[in-house]
Amino acid sequence: MRDTTDTRDLFEAMLTGGHPNSLGRTVEVVDMILAEPPLLEALYQCYFSEDAVVRLRVSSSMKRICHAHPDWLVPYVDRLLTEISQINQASTQWTLAQLFGELVDHLTTEQHRRALAVMQNNLTTSSDWIVINQTLQILAEWAKTDADLARWLEPHLLRFQGDSRKSVAGIARKLHKALFSGK
Repeated sequence: MRDTTDTRDLFEAMLTGGHPNSLGRTVEVVDMILAEPPLLEALYQCYFSEDAVVRLRVSSSMKRICHAHPDWLVPYVDRLLTEISQINQASTQWTLAQLFGELVDHLTTEQHRRALAVMQNNLTTSSDWIVINQTLQILAEWAKTDADLARWLEPHLLRFQGDSRKSVAGIARKLHKALFSGK
């Protein structure tokens, strides 16, 4: 097995550079981890890189790994809630919503409560359209079985329906209709 620090440095080097909207070598990093799961810790450590592009690509990698093996991320949930939720970067915030959505069946009651609080905070403090859209979608999904959350979410959905960004307004209208059309 490789040394975590050396592998972290390798992953950081692989995930840096190029156009920020490109995947860079993300798929290559994911393939390495899928072949050798203990390397996931080295990737996780790259969330603490000074390079925003690296953190963006770590998020992309984590989503891909979670989709393939959600159980691999279960041991990271508490750290996602305490460490990664503190990173003030849109890509990290929207990724957390997606990860919490995929991991919902693996969360403890307390983790679910904390994930909900993180997403509610991100929804009310972020101006990034992707953070808003992704978070609204996961919160709306969770609100289907949580009346308190639905009551909390409705005024936000109504507010976002008037957003100048078409995607935000459209998602808010669609989700409001799906959740509250019977009112």
